[in-house]
Amino acid sequence: MHEMILILDFGSQYTQLIARRVREMNVYCEIHPWNKCPEITANIKGVILSGSPFSVRDEASPKPDLEKIKGKVPLLGVCFGAQYLANKFGGEVLPSTIREYGRAHLSFIDHSNVLMRGMSDGTQVWMSHGDTIKNVPENYNVIASTTDVAIAGFQIAGENTFGIQFHPEVYHSLEGAILLRNFLVDVCACSQDWTPDSFVEETISKLKAQIGEDKVILGLSGGVDSSVAAVLLHKAIGANLHCIFVDNGLLRKNEFQQVLDSYQHMGLNVKGVNAADTFYKELEGVSDPELKRKAIGKVFIDVFDAESKLVENAKWLGQGTIYPDVIESISVNGGPSQTIKSHHNVGGLPDFMKLSVVEPLRLLFKDEVRRIGKTLKIDDAILGRHPFPGPGLGIRILGEVTPEKIRIIQEVDAIFINGLKEDGLYDDVWQAGAIFLPVQSVGVMGDERTYENAVALRAVSSTDGMTADWCHLPYEFLAKISNKIINQVKGINRVTYDISSKPPATIEWE
Repeated sequence: MHEMILILDFGSQYTQLIARRVREMNVYCEIHPWNKCPEITANIKGVILSGSPFSVRDEASPKPDLEKIKGKVPLLGVCFGAQYLANKFGGEVLPSTIREYGRAHLSFIDHSNVLMRGMSDGTQVWMSHGDTIKNVPENYNVIASTTDVAIAGFQIAGENTFGIQFHPEVYHSLEGAILLRNFLVDVCACSQDWTPDSFVEETISKLKAQIGEDKVILGLSGGVDSSVAAVLLHKAIGANLHCIFVDNGLLRKNEFQQVLDSYQHMGLNVKGVNAADTFYKELEGVSDPELKRKAIGKVFIDVFDAESKLVENAKWLGQGTIYPDVIESISVNGGPSQTIKSHHNVGGLPDFMKLSVVEPLRLLFKDEVRRIGKTLKIDDAILGRHPFPGPGLGIRILGEVTPEKIRIIQEVDAIFINGLKEDGLYDDVWQAGAIFLPVQSVGVMGDERTYENAVALRAVSSTDGMTADWCHLPYEFLAKISNKIINQVKGINRVTYDISSKPPATIEWE
């Protein structure tokens, strides 16, 4: 079994960032709910306790059983995790008397401590908590402080058990990576062997064992995730992989044929299915975002059910599901994290569909998927393609979806995306697209009054989709694109640019 770090999730929205930082250091990790802790086996090199929206003082707060962990394997408590370690074993945690959110600086660092080694005096860290550790048990040694937080870090004497009040996983903790590396490499003795090459080798081996001689149907979209999933499955089972690309009528302009053409040289067995009218009919009169997603997901499954019956002895449905999809749809492994929105390819299949699901990328972040793709020598044109939501333009048209709105947003999107490519900006953007707004506005074209539709342009920078910032595209570029859209797309007389970050917004509007 691969060596790994176990992350126990107490419901923090930062838990997934801990996992990403650990993976970035070539160390494999898994997130499990605090109340469904797996057996501590020899391959578990250490455990990290996440933050939480709960207070340790709350009666209903998580109360993990650490009997088989504390003092037996290296343990790092972050924020709530640190407070739990203090409170549970004789310390005191009280409500904070001052606001402890945002930037702070370490005023004291025990440089002799293995966890803090190499960190700079005064380094910036990120706080996010409503309680503070007032006192720790006698055998707890304070290893870090800020001006306002006396106990910002501690180690239990004689144990490789640590607690830190700040969040080393977030970008604003400037030397958080140093602390995490100290824990992973110097404390846990991880060999840092979690690499794209090792993932490919292990995943192909697992897929062979899991699938055997069965046939798999996989939905291709032309994007990074489904493409990498397809190549991994193809290497594992060869001709027994049957790829299907469904035209749901919600794709970008000319995308259906372009996607089919892009796979011709990859040796994949791909079939195109035009099901646009079926999707349109299901979406008639539907405006609620979640109901639209569910409607699109329902037809998606219906189409695959019909196609699976055309492939003799097909037993599996392959999907390019990745970690952020799972995290935003359901609590990780049934844990306490809050659901943000559902994804059409997450959550299994209905009972009537006689296929099992295989998801080779389910535990990977987007940046990891791209690294795997490079190892598999997939074309850069596919690996560099912006993410595109499974429900397509259906969630970029606010309100009811109609063929006319689809035509309009396809034209707008094509002008925007082609403009990014022509001006050399496409690779500087992680994801971009246009949103059809459910409003009309007054305009003037020539000497005539118009009352037409408005669209929003959205472009963000990110690495994994968990957090994102809006792109500062040049004003001259935005002006040129806005002018093209209004002049060339009938039905649009106003263009806006979305400058919201995630959080608090999401990348898509629905």
